Amino acid sequence: MLSLLINSLYNFVDSVFVSRVAEDALTAISLSAPVQMFVSALGLGNAVGLNAAISKALGEKNNEKVERIASAAIFVALCEWILISLVCMMGVRWYFDWQCGGNDIIANYGRDYLSICMLFSLGQMGQWVFDRFAIASGKSHLFLFTLSAASITNIILDPIFIFVFHLGTMGAAIATVIGQFVGALAGIYINRKWNKEIAFSFTLHPDISSIKDIIRVGFPSTLVQVVTSFVNVAMNTLLLSFSSTAVAVFGVCCRMQGICTVAVHGINNGVIPIVAYNYGARMKDRVSESIRYAVIYSFILYVPLLLILELFPDKVLMMFNASTIMLEIGEPAVRVFALVWLISIPNLVISSALQGLSKANSSMLLTMLRQAVLPLAFAYTVSRMGQINLIWFAFVVAEILMIYPAINIWKNNLKRVLD
Repeated sequence: MLSLLINSLYNFVDSVFVSRVAEDALTAISLSAPVQMFVSALGLGNAVGLNAAISKALGEKNNEKVERIASAAIFVALCEWILISLVCMMGVRWYFDWQCGGNDIIANYGRDYLSICMLFSLGQMGQWVFDRFAIASGKSHLFLFTLSAASITNIILDPIFIFVFHLGTMGAAIATVIGQFVGALAGIYINRKWNKEIAFSFTLHPDISSIKDIIRVGFPSTLVQVVTSFVNVAMNTLLLSFSSTAVAVFGVCCRMQGICTVAVHGINNGVIPIVAYNYGARMKDRVSESIRYAVIYSFILYVPLLLILELFPDKVLMMFNASTIMLEIGEPAVRVFALVWLISIPNLVISSALQGLSKANSSMLLTMLRQAVLPLAFAYTVSRMGQINLIWFAFVVAEILMIYPAINIWKNNLKRVLD
């Protein structure tokens, strides 16, 4: 939970500071968010794949294989950075020309921010790798050290570059990438010094089988996030037909989600190894208990935040220097999304538990339906009525409709593997 909180502070802090520049600047980084999600998807896939592959090699006591996988992961991160840079050079200007609909102010803010984040994303790709080295060997406290170094650097530098040097969104991007490079360098240092189980080196001739193992395991995670990224692009396009402020509100809600659901996602991350362990031990009752308690604890931990969001949405939005129009659009949106995150808890827990049963495809299908396909379909349908609040409720409907199928998917998979 702590690591997720620290990680969520990146974009949240950027949004808080940038909102003091102008609402158009906040809209610009909201439009940047889906592309940043695509960038993160590549790093996440590499991280998930190398984590599984290295953990398996460590269990086999195969140190040579561990080093091959670790070095291959570094090579994959380098290739991802090159791909991201090429996409940036070819597509960022076109993307904002398309998304901003002729609003040059928002487009300039967005290009300044996103271009720097993408061209200098090597630090982010490296941080994904070196953080997972620590996690794969069971040294999670080292992971917290690198993540904290990156996030604290970003928080300190954001106001300096944005307000002291008057760089606006460009300053926010510079602070972000410096933080990411600090995190990556910290990861290299702590792994060299305190994580001797994982030896690694840079090579331009990596082990091909290791790369295949990394990609095979990590691809479903990447695919889900890439699809979600395209859905957010479509949502922003839809919301721009109402106003640029609506895009800013949606971006704020997405960033708030990372903070407000930290406890829920932390519990879900804990559910995966518990389910996997008891699945391996053929203890069906304990698998079912872990799901039940994960849902109960998630509800308990989220309810206080739910009350804050429902009772004081205006106070939450004022952290982002909300205008009168933004408050008018944002207050109902915050209340609706607070309800969405509550309803989503059973679906989130089941998705994580399916991963523990090694049913990644079922988990991926469930996630894509509730986060991408259904919300977008409902949002486009109700947008024709001209009521923006109905668009927020599309996410409520999607989560409610997926609860029953999710329970059935879980029961069928559990019966198939343990009966």
